[in-house]
Amino acid sequence: MKTIIVCDAIHEAGFKLLNKENDLKIIDAVSTPKDKLLEILGEADVAITRSSTDVDEKFLNAAKKLKAVVRAGVGVDNVDIDGCSRRGIIAMNVPTANTIAAVELTMAHMLAAARAFPYAHNDLKIDRIWKREKWYGVELFNKNLGVIGFGNIGSRVAARAKAFGMNIIAYDPYIDPSKVIDMGGTYTTNFDDILACDFITIHTPKTKETTNIIGAEEISKMKDGVRLINVARGGLYNEEALYEGLKSKKIAFAGIDVFSKEPATSHPLLDLPNVSVTPHLGANTLESQRNIAVEAAEQAISAARGISYPNALNLPIKTEDLPPFVEPYIELVSKMAFLGAQINKKAIKAIRIEAFGAISEYANSMLTFALVGALKESLGDGINYVNAKFLCDEKGIATDVSVGGESIFKNKITVRITTESDLVSISGTVFGENQPRIVNINGFKTDFKPKGKMIIFKNNDVPGVIASISSLLAAENINIADFRLGRGDHGMALAVILVDEHISKEVLAKLNALEACVWVSYVVV
Repeated sequence: MKTIIVCDAIHEAGFKLLNKENDLKIIDAVSTPKDKLLEILGEADVAITRSSTDVDEKFLNAAKKLKAVVRAGVGVDNVDIDGCSRRGIIAMNVPTANTIAAVELTMAHMLAAARAFPYAHNDLKIDRIWKREKWYGVELFNKNLGVIGFGNIGSRVAARAKAFGMNIIAYDPYIDPSKVIDMGGTYTTNFDDILACDFITIHTPKTKETTNIIGAEEISKMKDGVRLINVARGGLYNEEALYEGLKSKKIAFAGIDVFSKEPATSHPLLDLPNVSVTPHLGANTLESQRNIAVEAAEQAISAARGISYPNALNLPIKTEDLPPFVEPYIELVSKMAFLGAQINKKAIKAIRIEAFGAISEYANSMLTFALVGALKESLGDGINYVNAKFLCDEKGIATDVSVGGESIFKNKITVRITTESDLVSISGTVFGENQPRIVNINGFKTDFKPKGKMIIFKNNDVPGVIASISSLLAAENINIADFRLGRGDHGMALAVILVDEHISKEVLAKLNALEACVWVSYVVV
């Protein structure tokens, strides 16, 4: 008999569903102290957790039999997914059950930002002050709403905002523009169009690209009296810059549900009179909690029986069924696709795998890894090995595998990512038993290990480019760990520069301003 342990509180509907299964043993550990939980985890085949339980090294070491863990909610910040993968544990989440709850909370904060009613309420209810003239707000009607991220939640917020008569301007480089245009909104690829809006709301996963996407520079470009909303993830707005903007009244009001570090009971934003705050309530509706609990229970039951692993974040190919030489190619193809998506941050139209040599026999198996790698940059935790092909079909992204051709390498695999404006082609191979290398980017020969922080720099092949790059990075106190240069036809060259420090948008802009630069990207793999 398989055992499912419930580590954190879930809606009773989830427990009812679990307890109906006579072939499964259910352990209710909701009230068990965390140190005692470690003592009983050894019985569990599947665990259901929420944000109160860290699925960390201690947890995983104690859970000797664990085959799967279900995070009952969207965020998996408290789940060591790499640790799960190393132990063969499948990590799952419940990504869509709280969609409506998050949408409606966004609208609540938007209305609060327009009318400041939490403070008007406190004046009357707590302080017994009746001063109508103190509380002049603004109307949503005919205001421009900038929506950053037009996925499941952002698009629904836009639909509700349109019902208030707002004008929708959406920024999301990873969607088809028709998704916005068809609902009567305006799609933009110019982030400054968002910064010019009256209200701005953000609905993206938290990734390298979106962390601090709104900072001091962006706020300085906004119109005076702008109103900002964040019910997505803490840290998408730079909180120091947000504080200064609110304090100076550049930002008239902000509605914030999420913080970089939670609980945020002593956060400086709480001291300001022009911010409405809630303690991460995006999923806190009775309906949402019920949906999350039921979906988590259903996933745990399927996982315990080995039937399926819905919303799996790390479901691998059974490597024991593959020859040893194939395994490093699985990691390589995923990293090449991830790299390609970072080089060209546009809506993806097609993803193609090309394979040469003995690895060709396993190209179809590796397509899923390429899809996840390519879409991880835009979808974050929303993409996994189970839903990758489905999401591609849903988004109209063509997928294809071809084998054969010619190569100087014994085995070679190429990932081609076609976007609305360009094609990125990256080829790689594995030297020896396990030395993955990227050997070609867009026709430029190279040779580097796909790991670390890298600047990809295409330039006119003229004297002084290397010196210019090196001098600029030195001035910014950025150490170069490796510098690989590939020369191509038509007087062009491509440099791959491995660096020790993070590259800011400001440094990237300076590199882009170099006279010889054609384009430059910063990637992390």
